Amino acid sequence: MSKSENPDVILIGAGVMSATLGTFLKLLAPNLKIEVFERLDQVALESSNPWNNAGTGHAALCELNYMPDSKDGSLPDATKAVAINEQFQLSRQFWSYLVEKKILGNPSTFINSTPHMTFVRGAKDVDYLSRRFEALKSQPLFAGMQFSTDPKQIAKWAPLLIAGRSGSEPIAATYIESGTDVDFGSVTRQLFAYLQSQGVSVATGSEVQGVQRLKDKSWHVTIRDTKTGQRSYRKAKFVFVGAGGWALKLLQKSGIGEAKGYGTFPVGGQWLRTDNQALVAKHQAKVYSQASVGAPPMSVPHLDTRVVDGQTSLLFGPYATANPKFLKNGSIFDLPATLRPANLIPYLAVGLGNFPLIKYLVGELAKSKDKKFESLLEFMPEAKPEDWRLLDAGQRAQVIKKDRKKGGVLQFGTEVVTSADGSISGLLGASPGASTAVFVMLQVLERSFSREFDGWHTKLKEIIPSFGTKLSADPAKATASLAATAKTLKIK
Repeated sequence: MSKSENPDVILIGAGVMSATLGTFLKLLAPNLKIEVFERLDQVALESSNPWNNAGTGHAALCELNYMPDSKDGSLPDATKAVAINEQFQLSRQFWSYLVEKKILGNPSTFINSTPHMTFVRGAKDVDYLSRRFEALKSQPLFAGMQFSTDPKQIAKWAPLLIAGRSGSEPIAATYIESGTDVDFGSVTRQLFAYLQSQGVSVATGSEVQGVQRLKDKSWHVTIRDTKTGQRSYRKAKFVFVGAGGWALKLLQKSGIGEAKGYGTFPVGGQWLRTDNQALVAKHQAKVYSQASVGAPPMSVPHLDTRVVDGQTSLLFGPYATANPKFLKNGSIFDLPATLRPANLIPYLAVGLGNFPLIKYLVGELAKSKDKKFESLLEFMPEAKPEDWRLLDAGQRAQVIKKDRKKGGVLQFGTEVVTSADGSISGLLGASPGASTAVFVMLQVLERSFSREFDGWHTKLKEIIPSFGTKLSADPAKATASLAATAKTLKIK
C-alpha cells in the first residue's frame, strides 16, 4: 500500500467516543484523512447502544455515588458532583452547536427532557439526602433542585414510587426538572453519517488485531476482515483506541509504557423493561437510589424513562452479572489475555481487597428472575411481573490501576492513557463515559495534538462557549448556558 493511501488518523471502535473525537478533528482540521475500524457489523452496537446503557445524561443531579456521605455528619463534599455536571455541560454545548450546524438532526432524536430524581428509604439515608440537598441547592448548575419527605409531593413527581407503599417508613426524594435522557446510539450514528459525508472511511466488520510502532514513530495497524479473514494494513501518525473493553488489549499490544500496570474488572448487567404505555405514562423521570453494600458504582438501582427511536419505555436495574468478557460481544478469554507481569499485583490486590464486591456479584448471579423482581418492588410496590421482561445490558470494564500503598485499586470512571509523544491514546473505564465524551476527547486533543491545540482555541470557543472556564464559578454564565442549550436542544 502506498503512503498516499494511508490516513493521518485511525480511530479504533465506532462508538460515541470515536464519533466525538472524529467530529472534533473534522471541525478543527478538515484536511485530516481519517479512517475508522469497527469489528461489529454496524456502528454503536456495544456500550453506545441505547439498550446497553441507562441513557442518563450523567450530570450528578441524581447519582449519589458522585457525592458520598461525610463521615462526621457534616455536609457532603460536592466537588466531584459539580465537576461531573460541568463536564456534561460541555456535551450539551457541543451538541447544541452541532444541531445549529445541522450535523445533528432534530434534538428529540437523541435527547429528551427527563426529570432526575433521587429516592431513599430509612432515617439514615433520609438524613444524608437532606444534607446532600443543602450542599447542592446553591450550586449554579443545580439550580431548581427540590427536596421533600412528603409522600404526597413525591407522588406528584413519580406516582409509581408511592402507590401501594405504607406510610411507616421514612422516605425522601430530590427532584430537578433539567435532567435528560440521551440516546447515545443515535448521537453516534448521526455523527458517523456526518463524518462519512466529509470523506471519512468507516469500515465495519473490521477487527484491529495489532498496533505496532515503526521506526519513524508512526503506527502500523493490522486489520482483519471478520467475514473473509483477509488481513490489511494501515500506517498512521495518530491512533485513538476507543474500543471499550478491548482498549486495554490493544494498548498493551502497542507496547507503550503508559499502559503497563493497568487491568480491567469486567461487570455485566441486566435490566427489567416494560413497554406498557399505561405504566410509562405514570413515570416520567430517572430515579436513582443507594447502591447495595459491596455493589460496584455502575450497579446503583434506578427506575428510568427511556426514549429510543421515538418510543418511550421504562427500565429498572441494572442487575450485575459476572463473566470475563470485556465486551458484550467479546470472548471469555478477554480477561486472561490481558494478564501481564506488570498488572498481576494490581489484579490480585483488587481481588483480595474487594471481598464485599465479589460476595455481591456471587449473590447477584444466584438470583432468580423472581428475586430480581423483588428489588423492583422496593421501588415500585404495585409492579406486576407480567408487565416486565428481562434483557441483557452492556458489559463494563472498570479500571484497575497500580497503587503504592494497596498494590492496586478499582477505579470508578474513565481514564485516558496516552503515550509520551501523544501519537497513540486510548480510553479505559466505564460510567459516566458517554455523557462526558466531549470532556474526555478534549483531553485527547490537548495531549495528542499539543502543537495545534493552542491554535484551535478560537474555534473551540465557538463550538463550546464555556471552553477554558468554569460555569460553576459564575452563576450568571451558568444560567445563560443552561438556557441557551435548553433552547437549542428543546429541553427544559
